Amino acid sequence: MAGLKGLHKVKLIPNHNYKKSGPKSYVYLLNRWGFKPTQPGPYFQMNKVSQSGHHGLMHKIGGKATTYQVLAKKKHGTTTGDAEAGEVGAEDQQNDSMYLCPVSIGTPAQTVNLDFDTGSADLWVWSTLLPASVKSQGQGHTIFDPTKSSTFKSVKGDKWKISYGDSSSASGTVGTDNVTIGGLTIKNQAVELATQMSDQFIQGAGDGLLGLAFGNINTVTPRAVATPVENMISEQDIPQTAELFTCNLGSWRDANDPDGGKSFYTFGYIDEPTVTASGQEIAYTPIDSSQGFWMFASTSATVNGTTVDQSGNTAIADTGTTLALVADATCEAIYQAIPGAKYDSNQQGWVFPSKTTADQLPVVTFAVGDTQFAVQKEDLGFADAGNGMVYGGIQSRGSMTFDILGDTFLKGIYAIFDQGNSRFGAVQRQEANQNTSAPPS
Repeated sequence: MAGLKGLHKVKLIPNHNYKKSGPKSYVYLLNRWGFKPTQPGPYFQMNKVSQSGHHGLMHKIGGKATTYQVLAKKKHGTTTGDAEAGEVGAEDQQNDSMYLCPVSIGTPAQTVNLDFDTGSADLWVWSTLLPASVKSQGQGHTIFDPTKSSTFKSVKGDKWKISYGDSSSASGTVGTDNVTIGGLTIKNQAVELATQMSDQFIQGAGDGLLGLAFGNINTVTPRAVATPVENMISEQDIPQTAELFTCNLGSWRDANDPDGGKSFYTFGYIDEPTVTASGQEIAYTPIDSSQGFWMFASTSATVNGTTVDQSGNTAIADTGTTLALVADATCEAIYQAIPGAKYDSNQQGWVFPSKTTADQLPVVTFAVGDTQFAVQKEDLGFADAGNGMVYGGIQSRGSMTFDILGDTFLKGIYAIFDQGNSRFGAVQRQEANQNTSAPPS
C-alpha cells in the first residue's frame, strides 16, 4: 500500500551540525552497549562501585552497591591499568544524531525534533522542568512545556532514567499526552520529561528520543510503559494487517538536501514505490524480541562472494547505532579485502586509504535470515581518520555476543519492522544494488 488516509511519511531532518568522527562514535557505542573492547586501543573497561544504575543497555537496574565496569581512557604513553586512566568524558564521544524526526506533543501541539531509535524504548524530551542552568544551554532546542498543554496529565510516582557506563544520564518524571507521528495521533501516550541531564546529552542535537524497540526494556519505574508503536496497535490507530513501521535512511549524500533526501519513516503502511524501485520482493525473517530488540538470525556474511561463516550468530537492527559492529573475524575478512587497510590501535578501529576507489572496495553482505543484503560501498568508509586514511563503517563488536547492524548497514536497505507479525523485512535499496560510489574522504 502506498499510504492510507491520514498517514504520511515522517521525513528525517538532517542535523547540519553533525560532524562525523569514527573514534568518538565508537566510544559512544562502547558506552551505549557496555561491551568490552577485544582489540587494542586507548579505551578499556575498569571497575567502579555504584549504589545503583543502568550501566549499558545490556545490564539490569539494581538498587544495591555493586561493582561494575566503566569505560576508561589510558593516559598518553601509559599501559592499561586503573591507576593510569581516567573516565571517558563528553569530549571523547559523540552523543549526537545524523537525522531527526518531527513529533507533535500536546494541545495545542508543540513540535519537537526527536532521534528515532530502534535500539531503545523510551520517549523522552527536553522539558521546562530542567534546571535553569541546563535550559540556558538549550539554544536551538525546543523545550516541551507541559503546563501549556490542556491534554497533559502527570503520573505521580513514575520515574525514568537512561544512563550509560560513563555516568552520563537523563532522567525525570512521567506524564501522558497526545502524541502525533506521521499523521497518527496517539492519545494518553506516556511522555518522559527530563528534569536532569548530563553534559553528553546536553551537547547532542535534537529535543529528545523516541524509542522503537519493545516495551520490556523501557526504563520507567515502578512499571514500564507502552511504546508509541505498541499504543498505535492497541488503540487500533493502524490497520491490523499493517501493525508495523518502516525506515528508509538516506545516503551521506543526502545531508546536503534540506528536505532530508530519501530519508523517512512510515507508520502503519509500507511505501510501495520504494519496494517497487528495488525490483525485489520483501524478504522477511522471524525476530526474537525477548531482549527488547529487533533481533534475527544472521549466520553468514560474504566478502566479494566468499562466505564468512557465522554459525549460530544473531544480529539486531539499530537505527541508534551509526556503525555496524560485527565479530572480529568478520572485520578481518572485510578489511583484508581492501588494499592498504589496517587496524589502527590509536583510533581503536579499522582504517583504509582515502584514495581507495569503488572498484577496489569489496562487496560486503550480511544475512538477514536466509537473504544476503549488501552494504553500500560509500558506507564502508565512515569518516576521515587523518593521515590519508578513512575510518571504517564496520568495526569490532568486542565482547558482544551478537552483531549490531546500525546505520552503515541500514542505509543499504528499506527496512520493515513488522511488530504485528513478529518479523523483520528488508529489500535492497536501488542505490545499493549499483554499488558504484566511493566512500567519503
